[in-house]
Amino acid sequence: MPGTTPPSQPVASAPAPRLRPAPICFRRAGAVDRAPIQALQEAAYSRERPLGLEPPPLKADYGEIVARMEVWLAEERDMLRGVLILDVRADDLLIWSIAAAPDARGQGLGQIMLDAAEVRAEQLGRRIIRLDTGAVQQTLVGWYGRHGYEIEARETVGDHPITHMIKRLAVPKGR
Repeated sequence: MPGTTPPSQPVASAPAPRLRPAPICFRRAGAVDRAPIQALQEAAYSRERPLGLEPPPLKADYGEIVARMEVWLAEERDMLRGVLILDVRADDLLIWSIAAAPDARGQGLGQIMLDAAEVRAEQLGRRIIRLDTGAVQQTLVGWYGRHGYEIEARETVGDHPITHMIKRLAVPKGR
């Protein structure tokens, strides 16, 4: 019909270009990395606040953490994607925190960081890795379980349940 406009048709658009995944590179954090570490930890752990929790990583002094513990930055194309904080102790290696940027979740970064912790434990001669997680995060307890961690103990600190988990690494053959 003359004088009428046809109904608008949805315009097909090309998908936004995506970069191909790049390797995750680890580097040891220094004092200059304090602010980005804190920002990533805040973004990663703030989802627990609606549950009424204030996880230790949200209360930490990252200047002290970087000075006292091993803090490893998981970077992709020089962008911080995750933070792995390890406390090297006399008889074991404690994963004090493992945190992924919110937009990196579900892409296998957690597994990569767990693997990095195992490599570091072996380098240090530790056969035991421990970690603690809030028991209200049962999905995390199950996730760690699927990666070889077992529940070692459960306790309640204040009103917050904590699940202590452990993984015993195999002794390499030839030792």
